Amino acid sequence: MTNYIMRRVLLNVIVLWIVATLVFLGTHALPSDYATRRAAAGFEQVDQTEAIRLAKKELGLDKPLWQQYTIFMGELVTGDLGKSYETRRSTWAELKERLPATLELGTMIAITSFLIAIPVGVISAVRQNTWIDYVLRGFAILAVATPVFFVAILMSLIVLKYDLFKIDIVGAPHMWSDPAAAMKLYIIPVLAGGISGAGGTMRLLRSQMLEVMRQDYIRTARAKGMKDRAVYIKHALKNAMLPVLTVMGLTISGIVGGQVILEAMFDIDGVGRFLLRRLTERDFPPFQGTVFLISMVVVTMNLLVDIAYAWLDPRIKYT
Repeated sequence: MTNYIMRRVLLNVIVLWIVATLVFLGTHALPSDYATRRAAAGFEQVDQTEAIRLAKKELGLDKPLWQQYTIFMGELVTGDLGKSYETRRSTWAELKERLPATLELGTMIAITSFLIAIPVGVISAVRQNTWIDYVLRGFAILAVATPVFFVAILMSLIVLKYDLFKIDIVGAPHMWSDPAAAMKLYIIPVLAGGISGAGGTMRLLRSQMLEVMRQDYIRTARAKGMKDRAVYIKHALKNAMLPVLTVMGLTISGIVGGQVILEAMFDIDGVGRFLLRRLTERDFPPFQGTVFLISMVVVTMNLLVDIAYAWLDPRIKYT
């Protein structure tokens, strides 16, 4: 196991280097940059060319691309995620303010997704080819096919039409300061994100449950007189959850990245909305640093999921 973990860590380092390189090249391939936009906004400047040159020199954008890349990679190695051109604040400081909202929203979405997907997937498999199975399968397909923003818009229209409650998108309440107002703000994006995220997990869990329930050890457990509920939970679900862990791991790792669409729709000042703004403004350092941080969380979560495989299934041995 130790050798396997060391190899995976080395592979993760290579993956993160590739991600950082692609993000750097991708952002610099975009038309325009922050210096050009900043100079264009200064209407008092008569000589725009000189204004752009001075802005690039001030921000370090006049250096050759290879030199900017070397500086960028060196900062990542030391844990520096860059500094915003606009606010002159470090990316860590910017994320510290926005991460709580993202963690609130993302955690509730992940929990809602699992609470929907696991029981629905199990019931659909247990009640195979019954009307319950058909209804739940239809719900899963609809959840996968329907964009999350459409579900959020539909729910918002229902709330507004029947005046069910008021959504405070100005005050930006948090669960620890004003739980009632925060729940009103989060309930629609949480349900929309949870339903959309649960669709794929439901279908995967159902197919895995059906495959496991055809195994010999399931028939043996039933022959010994074990109750169906115990067979489903103790034997079938535990083994069916192994492939589902990968999906759940990606769902959890996606929390840090934020829900860009939902945060923008409900004016939630989280990481996803922060990324969108930085990219729009061509404020590359915080965008690059945040994407790198998200990638690090994803690859780490994948490693933890693989380790969890061996914990759940003793037959799996890593060498």
